Amino acid sequence: MRPLQGTVATFDTTTRAGTVLLDSGAQVGFSDAAFAASELRLLRPGQRIRLERKADGSIHRVTLITLP
Repeated sequence: MRPLQGTVATFDTTTRAGTVLLDSGAQVGFSDAAFAASELRLLRPGQRIRLERKADGSIHRVTLITLP
């Protein structure tokens, strides 16, 4: 399944979950488990990220989009 890309809209440092505004304009949430799988320590609103999905469409990992 193709990953989604978007911009962090919210990130709660207590629950470690957040929401992303996708390039399509839709808003999608991600869980603390998806954030933990990323091995990231923090996300800030406005950061560009990629959401990797499982076959069932659920978000299983969040990664930063970096320049080459």
